[in-house]
Amino acid sequence: MNDELIIQLKNLSKKFKSAEALIDISFDVKKGEMFGLVGPDGAGKSTLIKILCGVEEKDSGKILIFGLDADKERAEINKKIGYLSQRYSLYGDLTIDENIEFFARIHGVKNFKSKRDELLEFTHLTQFRSRLVDKLSGGMKQKTALVCALIHQPDILFLDEPTNGVDPISRRDFWSILAELKKQGITILISTPYLEETERCEKIAILHKGKLIGIDQPQNLKKIITENVFEIVCSPVRRAYQLIQRNFEKIEVQMFGDNINIICNEPIEVFTNFLKENEIKIFEVKQKIPSVENVFIHLLRKEGMR
Repeated sequence: MNDELIIQLKNLSKKFKSAEALIDISFDVKKGEMFGLVGPDGAGKSTLIKILCGVEEKDSGKILIFGLDADKERAEINKKIGYLSQRYSLYGDLTIDENIEFFARIHGVKNFKSKRDELLEFTHLTQFRSRLVDKLSGGMKQKTALVCALIHQPDILFLDEPTNGVDPISRRDFWSILAELKKQGITILISTPYLEETERCEKIAILHKGKLIGIDQPQNLKKIITENVFEIVCSPVRRAYQLIQRNFEKIEVQMFGDNINIICNEPIEVFTNFLKENEIKIFEVKQKIPSVENVFIHLLRKEGMR
């Protein structure tokens, strides 16, 4: 990765009727970078990616991609970008091979067969190439759509929640593929609902209600939380969460599956003893390094207080 800026956004805004989808968004993406977009549903992630790909129009702001003005040089930009939307743009009644050929011809790629073979091998789809897309699993559809987005050898890949609804093994395989693509020098901008996945990105932008509320490298974002983070595995976890919320109003508590995280400077025994007195079973207590998920919830909480 180098310091060359391949995507530049300045004061980007977008409205849908009275709803503000994006509000004054500015950030840069370096060439060869893996850049993550995170935020709850309705945060503006998909709208932002669609605008960058020319699928949706912005209301105001400036976009430069490859140093080209997106308002004036969209056709030239589109030759060098790949886009994988939330809903895979695949044809179920065509085979994997036929879908790839279709997208190759859309992009004007004439001698695509050797590249198709290479990408099918790369994504472990070679043995399934004659199978109808409708007969594929979610993970295989995902990889087929990725191959279609790569067939014209783009320099930037835009991925809109590509692992959403896919099983954990397929998600892991997909990220391994992305890591290899990054090694080849492809710039990747990806949105994801899975916050743990963003740990793989070099930089993360956090969106909430159309606003950019945090942007930095994962390790730097974690420094936003300056207090101690304690994980308490307990039962019933929801009641434990509610007890801390109601009785320690100035303490931040977050709930994850079978545990709560308490962010504080006080001794953790203050809270564990309180929970035990209220008939909460505690199985494990440990201090942890803040995760991106901790930071995400922390920032959303701060934003909600404004």
